[in-house]
Amino acid sequence: MSERLRIGLVGAGPWGQLFTGPMLANSPDATFVGVWARRPEAAAALATAHGVPAYDDLDQLFGDCQAVTFSVPPSVQAELAMKAARAGLAVLLDKPVGSNVAEAEALAAAIDAAGVMSQVIFTNRYFDATRAFLAQAQQFDSYGGRAAFFGNGCIPGTFFGTPWRIAEGGLLDLGPHVLDGLDAALGRIVGITARGDAHRLVLLECEHENGRLSQAQLCATSNQDSGLVVEVHGPDGGLKLDIGAFTPEQGAAEFATAQRRIVAEFANSIATGTAHELDVHRGLAMQRLIDDAASQL
Repeated sequence: MSERLRIGLVGAGPWGQLFTGPMLANSPDATFVGVWARRPEAAAALATAHGVPAYDDLDQLFGDCQAVTFSVPPSVQAELAMKAARAGLAVLLDKPVGSNVAEAEALAAAIDAAGVMSQVIFTNRYFDATRAFLAQAQQFDSYGGRAAFFGNGCIPGTFFGTPWRIAEGGLLDLGPHVLDGLDAALGRIVGITARGDAHRLVLLECEHENGRLSQAQLCATSNQDSGLVVEVHGPDGGLKLDIGAFTPEQGAAEFATAQRRIVAEFANSIATGTAHELDVHRGLAMQRLIDDAASQL
């Protein structure tokens, strides 16, 4: 690309500090325009860390950008991303894209009506290891599979223990990763059953459009050093992606790869007018599965 994508950050939460801010600051494909947040002191701290302006006026940030990304609670993202789309900006969304199906549907409709590009940061999907696994899994003769994700993001006092995660529990936080992984590896999920407690352990059973079956378990109130695990199984054995088993060096390398790849693919999507595989409609599809599962708990 001859020109870098001018992109701003809306929000200064934990994900913005850990991932999104550094991602924009270090991208060869983007110019990090600045930060706006509901808490001006948080915006100032994050902006200072990366040598960019902190904005007091969200509309002013929008006016200086071609695109924006988000580090805010899901319901806030849905509201502000609709506003950004209506202002003509491409939107790089966090998962989940909203806190429920109604918000996700409204956001997708606003993005479609505005004719702007969207992309969702399903972080694991941008790892080299994940893409290699999915390329194999999609060609593998399997009966089905299973997935798991254990973490502590819904425990008060932890780095990701923000109010929305503590209130909603692990299904809304980790469910997008688990369901996206199973869906991508085994085919579209057409039915889901769920039991458990979103603040303890959730067990899922999924039926895929090709007759394959899968199971999953997830928990965001468990102090474990874990990550997404996805397996497929068939007559010739199985394949496994275990992100929690990455060495520290591999984890750091995959993290950096994801940060570069997310922005590069987003910029390319905007430049070519080609919808990304992980656009807002992918986020909406996962939200529908999550809401279906949540209604059964």
